[in-house]
Amino acid sequence: MIIPKMLFVSILFVPAISLAGGMNDDPLLSMMMVNQLEVRTVSGQDPLVWDAEGWIGRDLDKLWIKTDGEYKDGRVEEAEAQALYSRAIAPFWDLQMGWRRDLRPTPDRDWLAVGVKGLAPYFFDVDAAIFVGDNGRTSARLQAEYEIMFTQRLILVPEIELNLYGKDDEAVGIGSGLSSLEAGLRLRYEIRREFAPYLGVNWTRLYGKTADYAREEGASVDDVQFVLGVSAWY
Repeated sequence: MIIPKMLFVSILFVPAISLAGGMNDDPLLSMMMVNQLEVRTVSGQDPLVWDAEGWIGRDLDKLWIKTDGEYKDGRVEEAEAQALYSRAIAPFWDLQMGWRRDLRPTPDRDWLAVGVKGLAPYFFDVDAAIFVGDNGRTSARLQAEYEIMFTQRLILVPEIELNLYGKDDEAVGIGSGLSSLEAGLRLRYEIRREFAPYLGVNWTRLYGKTADYAREEGASVDDVQFVLGVSAWY
């Protein structure tokens, strides 16, 4: 989720304001963002999907926590968590490195994560990372989204995510090469800046051996879902 521009302005000017008042010019700040908490329509029971992240730290150095996953049929089917040290390397850009754990599906997988997160020209919000795991496993991920503001409260958000893997991992149903492509379009209404319900559509496509593994399990490899959810931050 793109952090509202007013928040950027606030973050930029907090140190100056504090300095003028004789206060700490590099205060400890924090933020929590629920980018997506939504129900998706599928055949059978609709899954609950979450995507959240937060940080705590000072102007240049922060600790980021990220998590996403899917809950369906009374159990967590997919879950991932990341803990990252983040260092500002340019205006609106952070270099991030740390640890990622894939909790579901099992068996667990651990990865060393290195990436960048920030606001590209024309206000594209980008989160890109490479991951190195056990036994020569490698992975890469690119996420990007953009906000189209119809009004100050009604905002359309197109987004895309690609996942690539360096080798097959049959135990968790992942094949090498381009594994998945996901694109979404969500229209949200900000009741308050910090809280916004939304609706939209999400498309997911699996490729290569990842698609083969999914077919063997009887799962769909090309799925369009309608979504209904909320986003929030504080």
